[in-house]
Amino acid sequence: MRDLRLGRKLKLFFMNHWVKILIASIVILLIILAIVGLMSMESFYRRMTLSQMPLQFLMAGIHAMIFVFMYSTFLRGGYSQMNKNKVKSEDINVKFDEVIGIDEAKEEAWEVVELIKDHKKLQAMGGKILRGILMVGPPGCGKTLLAKAIATESGLPFISMAGSEFVEVFVGVGASRVRKLFQKARRMAYASGGCIVFIDEIEVIGRGRTFSYMGGGQETNSTQNQLLVELDGLGDKRENILCIGATNAEEEIMDKALLRPGRFDRKIYISKPGLKGREKLYRYYLDKVKHTPEIDSSHLARRSVGKTPADIENIIKEAALIAMRSSRQVVEYKDLSQAMERVELGVKIKREMTEKCRRETAYHEAGHLLVLYILHPTDDVFKASIAMRKNTLGVVYHEPREELYTHTKDRLLADIKTALGGYVAEKLKFVNTTSGVTSDFKSAMGIAHYMVWVVGMGGSGYVGDFTIIPESQLSDKMVQALNEDTQTILSSCLKEVETLLTNEMRVLDRFASELLEKEELEYDEIDAIFKEYEIEGGLAVSAKYLPEPDKLIKVQEDDKKKSVKKKKE
Repeated sequence: MRDLRLGRKLKLFFMNHWVKILIASIVILLIILAIVGLMSMESFYRRMTLSQMPLQFLMAGIHAMIFVFMYSTFLRGGYSQMNKNKVKSEDINVKFDEVIGIDEAKEEAWEVVELIKDHKKLQAMGGKILRGILMVGPPGCGKTLLAKAIATESGLPFISMAGSEFVEVFVGVGASRVRKLFQKARRMAYASGGCIVFIDEIEVIGRGRTFSYMGGGQETNSTQNQLLVELDGLGDKRENILCIGATNAEEEIMDKALLRPGRFDRKIYISKPGLKGREKLYRYYLDKVKHTPEIDSSHLARRSVGKTPADIENIIKEAALIAMRSSRQVVEYKDLSQAMERVELGVKIKREMTEKCRRETAYHEAGHLLVLYILHPTDDVFKASIAMRKNTLGVVYHEPREELYTHTKDRLLADIKTALGGYVAEKLKFVNTTSGVTSDFKSAMGIAHYMVWVVGMGGSGYVGDFTIIPESQLSDKMVQALNEDTQTILSSCLKEVETLLTNEMRVLDRFASELLEKEELEYDEIDAIFKEYEIEGGLAVSAKYLPEPDKLIKVQEDDKKKSVKKKKE
């Protein structure tokens, strides 16, 4: 078997370099003939010939360069050249142990590795080897890393390209590059027993084809058509080539012909890591830097709901930079906390604010903080700040305590109340409110509209997703009822927040004064102040702040009476 592989590699070497070998042989032969010819000349003619040789070599070199340029541009594809070299599996050196946080996807990928290794047994049974794998998932979750791990574990050469590399202004270039890519892959597979082709951002050439008599999209269509043929179309003997495509886009936008069996035979769905996955990622990346032993990776994982592996790696790197700038040799917890804030919220902007503006901002953020801590059933407050970041004067940073894949009515209502907390705090304390409530109102209105128009949480009894129906086809009565339901939710939430902040004005004043003094409050400081006032958080333990069961119905009836009264007037 080893002799057969060696023979194939030598044959492949001559197939790839026969032109160079031929040219080198001709040059050596010409040099020998030139030396023999010079030795046969008389001394005068020999000296004259030798003196002219440098100029002749220079002119020959110029002519050769012109010929090579013309040949490569017009006779060898020119712009369609595909300069991708083989990457050996041992050079990639990414083991499956280094792919962390996506255990389900790893299990599926390992099955692929076993199929690649045992493809001859599979073919002997009458089965077919995999032709393609489509990896679908959000950016930063490890699709490229997983493809490298497959190449390393299977021991096959690896070629990587991006979808955008196939796209050019010139018609036919993309299809030509696809042909050259798979031609190179087939040669590698012939010599090594297999080859892996990885196409990142495959949606660039893989999205649904468009057909128009005007000729629009023909270049992308021809590129995709060539890819379809190379994957599983008419052609010569098939080598053991596995094509892996990766995309951040929705699977539905991909062309159906590309997803059929025989082409991308298997789909691996890669999602953001869960709590245990994030904990493993923190331990893995923390082991790469010097850090204090009291750092708790489980606490960091709970604080990082929704973070991708790339996000977590970035947080650790940023924390190391912060520690270095502070002239410390080890990473501390405060560095990680600051790194999270910098990644999430941006860098602090050092600008002077008037005392009045700072006070308004402090009460605004304190209002958000109180409502969030007391009434929100799922989120924790990790930080409150009146430091300027990006385009905000302050922020209350909060995250869910655990992964939530659906939104309950209680959670959506709590989100609305939290958004309105800043506005109510300004109104109760200063009477006049500021334009800082713009984004809060936009968020609250958007959630209330979603509850009524999309998921049937309005009080009038209308159920369904009304956004898929053109508004011109909805009756005026229905539109009015849905809009009234939206406003009723906002009005009810507003009254509850007013009741809460009025009853807890002393706590609101305390948090505002703490923010004015310290500028930022961490979770432990926030929790300690609430415990000082014997206030517990969470919707389940805050029933005293909620309205009576029939209050929402009463609010709806009052709003309808007001609407009827206005019409009569």
